[in-house]
Amino acid sequence: MPPSRKKKSIYLVETQTFVKKSIYLVKKMMMMRASMAEVMSVNRLEASGLEGNRSRFPSLISSKHLQVVSTIMADEEPKPLNYVSEIVLKKRKSNEDWANRRKEQLEQRVKKSKRDNFVIKKPEQFIREFRDKESDLIKMKHRGKRPIKASMFPQSKLLFVIRIQGKSDMHPQTRKLLYSLRLRRMFSGVFVKANERILEILQKVEPYVTYGYPNLKSVNELIYKKGLAKVNKQIFPLTDNNIIEQALSEHGIICIEDIVKEIANVGPHFKEVCNFLCPFTLNKPEKALQGKKRPFRDGGDSGNREDQINELIGKMN
Repeated sequence: MPPSRKKKSIYLVETQTFVKKSIYLVKKMMMMRASMAEVMSVNRLEASGLEGNRSRFPSLISSKHLQVVSTIMADEEPKPLNYVSEIVLKKRKSNEDWANRRKEQLEQRVKKSKRDNFVIKKPEQFIREFRDKESDLIKMKHRGKRPIKASMFPQSKLLFVIRIQGKSDMHPQTRKLLYSLRLRRMFSGVFVKANERILEILQKVEPYVTYGYPNLKSVNELIYKKGLAKVNKQIFPLTDNNIIEQALSEHGIICIEDIVKEIANVGPHFKEVCNFLCPFTLNKPEKALQGKKRPFRDGGDSGNREDQINELIGKMN
């Protein structure tokens, strides 16, 4: 068969199938319209009270039709609307408005902080910072070579160390020593046991810390006001003795009073209790620190304050 005749035959077959489908769809639509007309006539009969005249309309009224009508009427029953009070709607709208305003404020704050933090440093500033860090390293090494005299050994075994300087001109080795004492932020404090190793570290980082001998009152106030516990890498305030009992019950410590007693007396489980407690975050004291790196005995802020550390703790707690 030539290709032109083959194409024509395929086209005729497709046309015939399309015509058959169209006729089938038209018949189906007519049947649906007829059934809908019957259902509507049954509805009119029921509304007019002619349910008893089934003999006159045998083709219209049947049990099947009545079932269809009953199902349709059941589906068309009005359902009660969900009522929401006007107060709840107003509250929702006000909450949405507040959330949108808060989101805009946060976005503006982030943009402003990014814009303010963008500072171009000059080469002279890099050179100055590098020289400050190198001089800090040299001074730290000189302080480390100084011998520890017998008079420098503390009167008490307990020391409270507070970091009072930032890291603007700090050498990385000095920062590492401060991190070994768990002093990662300014105005953070920790309890330490006075020994030769701790005194060597304090001597090296003397311009950045101040320390002294806390009394029982200061220890008690620090733990009750600023005490935080670290359990499974989570931080909890010391408001429940169950947390203390679960973590330190094997050492015979079950409450806050036991922690205060263990730290104040530098007991056998002093290290475990200090590791259980987080570093104390203190407040910035007003007019108590001058920002000078000179020793306290020479009119500065850093170094050993002995018993006068209690006065500073009272202002920062």
